[in-house]
Amino acid sequence: MDSPHGAAVKAEDFGLKGPRGWVFRGIGIDAAPGSLIAVEGPSGSGRTCLLLALTGRMKPTRGHAEIDQHRLPKKMAAVRRIAALAHVPGVNDLDQALTVAEQLREGALLQRRYDAPVRALLRPRAERRARAAARIDEALAAAGLDLATLPKGERTSVRDLERLEAVRLSVAIALLGSPRLLALDDLDLKLSDTERTEAWALLRSIAARGTTVLAVCSEAPADAVVLRTSPKEPDAADAPEVPQAPGTVTPAAAGRKITWGSAAKSAPEAEAEVDGEADADTGPDTAATAATAENDTENDTENDTENDTENDDTKGADDEVAEAGRA
Repeated sequence: MDSPHGAAVKAEDFGLKGPRGWVFRGIGIDAAPGSLIAVEGPSGSGRTCLLLALTGRMKPTRGHAEIDQHRLPKKMAAVRRIAALAHVPGVNDLDQALTVAEQLREGALLQRRYDAPVRALLRPRAERRARAAARIDEALAAAGLDLATLPKGERTSVRDLERLEAVRLSVAIALLGSPRLLALDDLDLKLSDTERTEAWALLRSIAARGTTVLAVCSEAPADAVVLRTSPKEPDAADAPEVPQAPGTVTPAAAGRKITWGSAAKSAPEAEAEVDGEADADTGPDTAATAATAENDTENDTENDTENDTENDDTKGADDEVAEAGRA
């Protein structure tokens, strides 16, 4: 198997924002070719999305990154050609219905079909098979997977592999294309301490051959270049603004509770207004006053209805702000 030079990984203020808020942001890194990079953080903190963004599979929304001098997000296709994914759940899972040999042959066939030059397809069939077999053997050796140690050899079903064996198989398939950047997700998931040590030793050996390695984990080793992700609350500058009605006074400015467009009446003012109306009813202008009171009642009803509607709108905007905060 060829040993290409690794890809340098650089990023500055790298971020991705989704409909529910920031997935990750403020990522900065400057890793040399052949580095072992660990994306460390709790589950749900954007680790997988960061891995996919750095390998050209997900488009960022802030900042930029450079993978082997290919600038993201403009050169995503170029980055995909030099970056290979090992196991990433939900993206390129191993086929549990295949045997190990069938999974390897499928990987070699896809790599030759889409990544190899066209002239490779014109070679005789026997030569193509011999080249594919040699490439598979070299990839298995680099991944540290000995088919003879499996329960049924190469005829072992993928579903019967141990977790570490499945990791080695996915790494071997990814190495078939001689990538400059190798990425894999959830490296230390369901691994014992001994198996975790073996997995990191495997990635170090691949990085020592010149390939840059990017791995998502819960706890990074001391010798890796570490990128940490963690859930963060949105900044005030990033929080959506609540729309204000024309002429509305904010509560901070008025010093008391404010409804949409009008100040709420205090209790003494309301009682004084009621007393005034009662006194007016005993005078000679009772009919005119009653008409005025009726109009005031209708206006109050309309204003209350309008205020209730606008308060509902305010509540909806407040809910959106709260939702963005939770994201």
